[in-house]
Amino acid sequence: MNLLLLSLGVGAVPDFIAEHVARPAPAVRIGYLNDAASPYAGAEFVAAERAQLSDLGYVLTDITAADFDDTGAFADVLDRVDVLYVAGGNTFVLLAALRRHGADAILVERVRAGLPYIGSSAGSVITGPSIEPVSLMDDPSAAPELSDHGGLRLVETVVIPHADGALPPYPPELIARLVEIYGSTYPLTLVNDDQALLVENGTARLVSSP
Repeated sequence: MNLLLLSLGVGAVPDFIAEHVARPAPAVRIGYLNDAASPYAGAEFVAAERAQLSDLGYVLTDITAADFDDTGAFADVLDRVDVLYVAGGNTFVLLAALRRHGADAILVERVRAGLPYIGSSAGSVITGPSIEPVSLMDDPSAAPELSDHGGLRLVETVVIPHADGALPPYPPELIARLVEIYGSTYPLTLVNDDQALLVENGTARLVSSP
């Protein structure tokens, strides 16, 4: 499996894609899974995230997992892209959307089979064993149907994005409280906004991603 788990910056994306996709950037097809942003329609950060990826020159195909009630159709969409990018927003809304019709299982299957995965913020958090620790960062009540906070278990750690406390919604005091409450229960990896967790061939390491 090959995963790049971002906090905010996309600086590590070009090298990751070049390593795992044998196409020049303008020919790389990225599936842009956007469910996490649904509670923030019209917000500036939603458009900005997509734009910074598009500005790198890739071909983006928008995917909304909640729209698929047929897992076969969702699988077909994933089979037509070179990379899956799971965008940020509300982690609980994202996981609920993937679980609604079984898209989570298809996603995990394709990533384990070799589809490169890039997550950003919420898209990074869901890859771990649980999303419970980020209940201090995102509002779980935005996805009332989600009773199980277990993650996709693609990685063994819970990625905590925005760990440098630079973004106003996530001050250093909040990050410190999160670590105090959940650090003894879950394996946590704190990722600053200019970093990413790179997972290749079972090995995970923090890399620069300004």
